[in-house]
Amino acid sequence: MRRIHVGNALSAFGLGFTVPYLYVYVAQVRGLGSMTAGLVLAVFAVAALVVLPFAGRAIVRRGPLPVLLAALVTAAVGSLSLGLAGGASAVLMSAVALGAGQAVMQPALATMIVDCSSAETRSRAFATQFFLQNLGLGVGGLIGGHLVDASSVSSFTLLFAVEAAMFLVLVVVMSTVRMPRAPRIEGAPGGRSAKGSWKQLLGNRAMVQLCVLGFVLFFACYGQFESGLAAYGVEAAGVSTSALGTALAANTAMIVVAQFAVLKFVERRRRSRVIAAVGLIWAVAWVAAGYAGLGHGSQEMATAAFISTYALFGLGEAMLSPTVAPLVADLAPEGMAGQYNSAFALVKQLALAVGPAVGGPMGASLHGPYVVTFLVFSLGITYLAVRLGRRLSAVQDQPWLGKSRVVAQGAAAAAGAARSRA
Repeated sequence: MRRIHVGNALSAFGLGFTVPYLYVYVAQVRGLGSMTAGLVLAVFAVAALVVLPFAGRAIVRRGPLPVLLAALVTAAVGSLSLGLAGGASAVLMSAVALGAGQAVMQPALATMIVDCSSAETRSRAFATQFFLQNLGLGVGGLIGGHLVDASSVSSFTLLFAVEAAMFLVLVVVMSTVRMPRAPRIEGAPGGRSAKGSWKQLLGNRAMVQLCVLGFVLFFACYGQFESGLAAYGVEAAGVSTSALGTALAANTAMIVVAQFAVLKFVERRRRSRVIAAVGLIWAVAWVAAGYAGLGHGSQEMATAAFISTYALFGLGEAMLSPTVAPLVADLAPEGMAGQYNSAFALVKQLALAVGPAVGGPMGASLHGPYVVTFLVFSLGITYLAVRLGRRLSAVQDQPWLGKSRVVAQGAAAAAGAARSRA
């Protein structure tokens, strides 16, 4: 598990070097224009949507580790070639490889965490993963910002080379991991059973409801960070680009500072209630955003309210990390964690593709409707979470009950054995 967490941190550190500067690199440094840069960002999403349905099948058949190693090598090749590419076609092909590799890493690493943890330790394991991912992204972005020079192509080539090197270092680290033997589905290699596994997943009503809830979560929060909410902040609230950077930093800082304090709070709470509480917190965040852009206060107050919006989103994210991913794992039948993780990652990618497309134009021009729309979506999260709670079993919603029941049953069995010996 320690090596898996090191791998999460390294991959996030590498991504932090390039993700904030991808648009500038393609559009300005390579001189390919905003249209090509937009296509590159779209290609990332499309590549993920194409490969994720197959990733789950591969993880079930081969195990998560071989799939992760293949994804890392693919991402390393894509990153290095992207740093060297000069033409539009080369840039787009490199983005396909990098996007596909990045997308497959997520469910593979999540399945490895599931296989290396128990129901009692899983929430803490996923919270640690989320903490290290954000810390790695923040540190990587900070260092990359000091290395990059918009007038120098070689500085961007260096960034992509560092990212590729991180992926290859991760290959070496992950190659030393010896995974416990995970349960297998009989006949999983066959094409018919793969179709059956998707049919089985869609027949799991709780999982389907969680996927719908997940789409709304990612659409209403993550899908707005760098598109609609940023455009709204600049156009409606009048925040400067430096204040926008401060808001993003506040989001990361809230996650890093609050993650383990929040973990102690949510570990003994119903998962459905925790998710419902996140919807209410995000509703408050959108009210703060509304005040920033529509409250007609001073510029300082508007900037402070806008930064608090990102900080409140970070608090909600810290509550979700030990809640949603372990719930996906607990809903999966034995040997199907890879399929379920890939399905949920697919839903996430769909939301991240649709979110900017809807939120971007609204945030830039329809300020009032934009805030109201996503305030309603946040309240919808609370409603959907309460509905999901009715579909979950007691142990799925409150995993510590399983532990206490095992202890109680073990104590009863020991007492019975003592009476028999007497």
